Amino acid sequence: MTELQSFGTPGAQRALLLSLPNILTYARIVAVPIVVFCIVGGQEGWRLAGFLIFVAASVTDYFDGWLARLWQQQSSIGRMLDPIADKLLVAASLLALVYERTIGGVTIWAAVIILSREILVSGLREYLAELRVSVPVTRLAKWKTTIQLVAVALLVAGPAGDRLFAYTTDTGLGLLWISAIVTLYTGYDYFRAGLGHILEEKP
Repeated sequence: MTELQSFGTPGAQRALLLSLPNILTYARIVAVPIVVFCIVGGQEGWRLAGFLIFVAASVTDYFDGWLARLWQQQSSIGRMLDPIADKLLVAASLLALVYERTIGGVTIWAAVIILSREILVSGLREYLAELRVSVPVTRLAKWKTTIQLVAVALLVAGPAGDRLFAYTTDTGLGLLWISAIVTLYTGYDYFRAGLGHILEEKP
């Protein structure tokens, strides 16, 4: 994940707009409508293409932050856009998968849990940021994100994936439920930590 770091001059900050870590983040945002198009395209070839694009976009989520830290290219826009790109990619894919009925029945609730948690935690983080309070990402939360991305990737492949590897969709649905359960736990952790700061805030 890219993080905020001062580089002294506006010119240096502008130069970072086109740094490779930020370009990877922009690419992840551009990939969102393409993945959705591939999901709703209705053809197996499109689903496989969507799977490959989703996987590539997910991988950039690691490399943009790693490269930014390695090359000392952290920027404010990267810090802002990186979590937005992550949530857009997952949320848009889940909605498209529900629309295409790859996710259906009771499993829709797993998608609702994941989406609701992301919105609520984002709101909490924004509120705590105003109090200059940072809630660190736990190791379990990182595992949740990994499981979630793998689950969505398999579901994007969907029926096309089932033809290549049996139970691709079933595995994706199972992992989505695991991700939803872990999401509830990590969300509770965030709200418990955040609530303490909120109650301590002086009027």
